[in-house]
Amino acid sequence: MPTTPADVLSVAQLARLRIEESALDDVTDRFGRILDLVAELQQIDTEGVEPMSNPHDMVQRLRTDAVTEGDQRLELQAVAPAVEDGFFLVPRVID
Repeated sequence: MPTTPADVLSVAQLARLRIEESALDDVTDRFGRILDLVAELQQIDTEGVEPMSNPHDMVQRLRTDAVTEGDQRLELQAVAPAVEDGFFLVPRVID
């Protein structure tokens, strides 16, 4: 698929990217090669290939869902500057 500098500038404008005039030819060439690679990948027969969420054969190790720390609210609030009804009080930030 031939790519022109005008195509690249159009895509750059849509993506809100600025491409310097001195780099336009290089970017156009690279953009064209990327599109060629995508076109090549589109031709691969993937019939019967099951989609995968991860390219590695891995099993996620899960831990037991158990409480590891007890309730420490009273100890933590004992050193707080201001507490009311079990809640930390903070200074008003927005008037």
